Amino acid sequence: MKRMSEIDELDRPREKIAARGPAALTDRELIAAILGRGTKGRDVSVISGEVAALFSEGAKEVTYQNLARIRGMGPAGASQIVAALEISRRYLAGREEPRVKVTAPADVLPLVREFVGKKQEHFVCITLNGANEVIATRIITVGLLNHSLVHPREVYSDAIADRAAAIICVHNHPSGTLEPSREDQNVTRQLVQAGDILGIRLLDHLVVAEGGYVSLRERGMM
Repeated sequence: MKRMSEIDELDRPREKIAARGPAALTDRELIAAILGRGTKGRDVSVISGEVAALFSEGAKEVTYQNLARIRGMGPAGASQIVAALEISRRYLAGREEPRVKVTAPADVLPLVREFVGKKQEHFVCITLNGANEVIATRIITVGLLNHSLVHPREVYSDAIADRAAAIICVHNHPSGTLEPSREDQNVTRQLVQAGDILGIRLLDHLVVAEGGYVSLRERGMM
């Protein structure tokens, strides 16, 4: 395999993109165009070949962690590849159903409408990616809400598995009152603190009932 410096300038990946468009490049060349350069003793053409092999081998997931294991890749290169994958997933993958994007508390209500009239409290966690698009909506607990039944461990375990950037928590009040209780506020503080440690932000905690909803963030309670 030729080193990048040995390839004719017009045949180098970035020059080929400019002259012929990205469709004219092989996977290895596209990866080399993203990385730009290699490291001392490890040419970008060699590194990009190993990344391309990772894709072609049918790896379950091309993650930052398994990219960073490639010698010469480094944190910057691994970040560039996963960032390129994520931006293409968000904006160019037409085969996927568009994800719900949360820009305000009201955007959450259609996701939890089924829990509003329940006779037991349901604590729900909504995981979000970096674009605030919904990844998943899950019931964490059913029963009375207090710090012993809703633990940050249970709330954040799926968020970690989802590689979520943020979460929104929602629970219903069967009594119909929308006023956040002291327990609600205590749980929210615990979740904020845990999220700060994990790097997964708690964007909001909503209390819902037949009469509507209350956002603890809008109330200044988090």
